[in-house]
Amino acid sequence: MVRADLTSYEDEHRHPANRLLHAIGIPVVVASLPIVFWSWKWALALHVAGWTILWAGHAIEGNLPASWKNPLVAFVAPIWWLRRAIDLIRRRG
Repeated sequence: MVRADLTSYEDEHRHPANRLLHAIGIPVVVASLPIVFWSWKWALALHVAGWTILWAGHAIEGNLPASWKNPLVAFVAPIWWLRRAIDLIRRRG
């Protein structure tokens, strides 16, 4: 059974460089989605750049993106990012 939850997502994103690249790449990919309504060329460029950053992280990690095994993981990624951002804000606050 393939899981699409935060625990399995954490398991495939352990390397600090991969986590950093995902902290950058996930917001870029998410930001590209609404931009498509104003400028599809910019949206496409951001989308490709974001995924390139994410794939670079997986090259460093030495594994394939979890979304290749289970496309639902693409919806888990923004939740993972948001949870980590909230945890960071709480630690600093």
